[in-house]
Amino acid sequence: MQEDNKAAANGCGKIRSGAQNGAALLALMEKTGYSMVQQNGQRKFGGPPPGWKGPPPPRGCEVFVGKIPRDMYEDELVPVFERAGKIYELRLMMEFSGKFIGVCVSLDNCRLFIGAIPKDKKKEEILNEMKKVTEGVVDVIVYPNATDKTKNRGFAFVEYESHRAAAMARRRLIPGTFQPWGHTIQVDWADPEKVVDEETMQRVKVLYVRNLMISTTEDKIKAEFNKFKPGVVERVKKLRDYAFVHFFHREDAVAAMSLMNGKCIDGASIEVTLAKPVNKENSWKQHFNGQINPSSENLLGFPNKEDGAQKSLGKPASLSARLNGQHSPGSPEVERSTYSFFPGLKLTPISMYSLKLNHFSSAVMHLDYFCHKNSWAPPEYCLYSTTSQDGKILLVYQVLISSIADDSQSYFMPEKLCTTVEDAKELAAQFTLLHL
Repeated sequence: MQEDNKAAANGCGKIRSGAQNGAALLALMEKTGYSMVQQNGQRKFGGPPPGWKGPPPPRGCEVFVGKIPRDMYEDELVPVFERAGKIYELRLMMEFSGKFIGVCVSLDNCRLFIGAIPKDKKKEEILNEMKKVTEGVVDVIVYPNATDKTKNRGFAFVEYESHRAAAMARRRLIPGTFQPWGHTIQVDWADPEKVVDEETMQRVKVLYVRNLMISTTEDKIKAEFNKFKPGVVERVKKLRDYAFVHFFHREDAVAAMSLMNGKCIDGASIEVTLAKPVNKENSWKQHFNGQINPSSENLLGFPNKEDGAQKSLGKPASLSARLNGQHSPGSPEVERSTYSFFPGLKLTPISMYSLKLNHFSSAVMHLDYFCHKNSWAPPEYCLYSTTSQDGKILLVYQVLISSIADDSQSYFMPEKLCTTVEDAKELAAQFTLLHL
């Protein structure tokens, strides 16, 4: 009995009735003065707390806490979290795990990705449709098709006034019951925008230019940006329908951004912003949520973390090596393992497209998934070869991406050659993904 009392006092091993839970929560509200409401499958405590003046806390003030045992409620959680500071709002969703809780900064994401949108729909039409079925819509971001500026790319980003509004919208849209214009749309969280500190942005002297025509050349872009002040552009790097314009001096970049934004080049109205610096070593990992192995980094020539030198072309571990656990220390490959197949285990047929990106470890699979998500034809690979000076056969793939909706085609070929077919195909897929 003494041990039972200790467990109850510590909030472990207890079983409370509904009446006891209700009494405990009422006591908490009376003690704190906070309100508590239940809506949309979650219970909200506070927001705002009593006596709060001014606007809600800014973005970045929320944390996500997972793995909370199902038998713990606000009367026990609030005192724990109050140790860190004053609580503005606590939203409780029940998920039993029986493990230690995990705490991380909450991604205060206010943007949803909406895919499989008819390509003839304009921004205003998409905005109106989203406003019909969801609340808190602030804006819709639509990108024009690379080859036909009168059409969109088949997807859009919907910006909401708060993370909560975006979460409620996602919950409402994701079952697939909403079919605008007779189409079943795809809904997911948009990747959070990269946040760069103000001090770093003050040193940027590169402009990001988007919505260019495919036919527009780097020389044409350089000439256009040099018009307002000859000789200020150092170089231009164009990729598909966007480009990076490098200036010798920051003040010229800022002036050019103001003058050139919205200008027309080769019939396309361009958008110009300051480019956000990217850590080349991490950009590929961030692009696919860290699902990359060391050999893939080698293929793209990322710098070595240990000495900063360029790595030589890597060779992926063989299948037998992977199955036997022969991986380098610290590699994501360590987390991939096999499990015993016991008699009687139930197997369910599924489509690979019903999985999430973290189930794929290769760029080839990522590219196939990406094309399917955007309603494009599967990528087509065409293999080419040449011979090195020492007589080795070197290989490279060209990738063709076709849009089913408008019959447009795009070709991608990396600037590196490989000695194995597997490496060549993986490199080609990586190169294509980074340029789509």
